[in-house]
Amino acid sequence: MFSIKAKKRDLNIKPNILRKSGEIPGVFYGAGKANTAISIGNVEFKKIWKEAGESSAVKISSGKDEIDALIHEVQVDPVSGEPMHVDFLAIDMTKKIKVKVGLVFEGISEAVKSGMGNLVKVLHEIEIEALPKDLPHNLFVNISKLATLADNLLGSNAHVRRLTGLTNHDVERVPRIQPTRIEEVVQKTQDEIVAQIKEAGQAAIYDTNIIGLDPKIVQLLGRLRFRTSYGQNVLLHSIEVSHLAGALAAEIGANIGLAKKAGLLHDIGKA
Repeated sequence: MFSIKAKKRDLNIKPNILRKSGEIPGVFYGAGKANTAISIGNVEFKKIWKEAGESSAVKISSGKDEIDALIHEVQVDPVSGEPMHVDFLAIDMTKKIKVKVGLVFEGISEAVKSGMGNLVKVLHEIEIEALPKDLPHNLFVNISKLATLADNLLGSNAHVRRLTGLTNHDVERVPRIQPTRIEEVVQKTQDEIVAQIKEAGQAAIYDTNIIGLDPKIVQLLGRLRFRTSYGQNVLLHSIEVSHLAGALAAEIGANIGLAKKAGLLHDIGKA
């Protein structure tokens, strides 16, 4: 267990003066303990805080008294990031408590690496109920074990299940590769693109007043909306050429409809 030395704080000493002397003002309470103002060493506390976090038990030694506690809340200076005040929650080491423990993801998922899918990290922390001595600082999750779309992580870990009481519903919320979601997004995107292609093709023949084109040709025209050539959109270019060809045909007495159709379709091969 982590331990830290503390002194009962003289409330007549201003917190700023205490901080300048290398001490941090704090307080502990809970588990039937009276609210007690204390001070702890800045350097010593930051080391314990980094290692224990807010989920591992810490023993506070103050003279002959020893208090088991959790780091409950830390007020931090918004500019320097230095701890300004610490709340400790006294606990009973013989009774289970609930705390939230952070998940630390390590490794590279084989399913992601192979392009099979994307990793969805729904949870970044998980609530654990356990005796204080069993509480971890973090839970390390090796995502390299996600080799297939059917794999999940914490749900298959018996130790984590024992600590957390995970249900089958909870397991579904733990990071995993979810192909259903991926397929839904892909299908939705494809449907949207197809609709845009159809709309663009129909708008082009309406703009140029050309009738009688095969629907497959109209579909190809719509695909030109997503093509460029020398920095110019191919569909817009084809519409402009169609209008120019019609104007030239009118000047020389040629077939206007045929000229406009030829102008509109002259770049159809780029679809």
